[in-house]
Amino acid sequence: MPAPTPSPIDDARTAAEAVAAAAVPPPTTDVLGVPLALTDYERTMDWMDATIRSGRKGYVAVAATHTVMACQEDPELRAAVRGASLVVPDGQPLVWAMNALGHDLSSRVYGPDLMARYCERSALTGARMFLYGGRNQGSLVQLALNLRRRYPGLQIVGGYSPPFRALTGEEQDAVVAEINHSRADVVWVGIGVPKQEKWMAAMRDRLDAPVLVGVGAAFDFHAGLVPQAPDWMQSAGLEWAYRLSKEPRRLWRRYLRYNPLFVLGFGRQYARHRRALSRGSRG
Repeated sequence: MPAPTPSPIDDARTAAEAVAAAAVPPPTTDVLGVPLALTDYERTMDWMDATIRSGRKGYVAVAATHTVMACQEDPELRAAVRGASLVVPDGQPLVWAMNALGHDLSSRVYGPDLMARYCERSALTGARMFLYGGRNQGSLVQLALNLRRRYPGLQIVGGYSPPFRALTGEEQDAVVAEINHSRADVVWVGIGVPKQEKWMAAMRDRLDAPVLVGVGAAFDFHAGLVPQAPDWMQSAGLEWAYRLSKEPRRLWRRYLRYNPLFVLGFGRQYARHRRALSRGSRG
């Protein structure tokens, strides 16, 4: 007897169930107290699309070793990162750390590449973008021009480059109104760690956009203001050295302080992990 033909109602129910499943964040593993998502580019972008389609809200923190170590010292940043729907491993050393703990990630989810890949996808799907960040309004305009040229059909529905000082209450209200009026689906936030994570946590409930994503230096890279490290340096976990060579005055404290602290801190976590495995095997 032939199987019954699915009805339109069945098809709609199956599609809704698929969207709901994709909108569930992937599992995580803990690295120095930060819950890093066991994900890749496609899974992360699928989560973004599903969150938009389901009407849910969330935000994505893109974490390098700097973010993980800054969380050890800044309780507000730690709360903002831990409150994210996804914390994706932006740094190659974090992927190595996660795999050392027994996982099998093939690559990191690098903020600039995530932004580029999702813009490429959104030029086809029609997801609407708002850009919050940039060095100034001129660099933000250049970023929007570059993205539109690279991905014909991409809908960038607004942008705002905030001053380096804290916004007044009136300015915050105006930004919220502008973003909500744009009907953006995704707000890309490029104001650097820790400001972007704290901003997303504070603004999440006030913004209608389903997805916020903090991508740090991606704005400068895609605007053509700062060159990216060669692929081989990125794969070798040496992007920090390239960026340090390009912006030593701004970045030397970050890398020379936090990189050694990460190696020491994760070394202790890995030692505890191995002892736990050893006890489990004896039991």
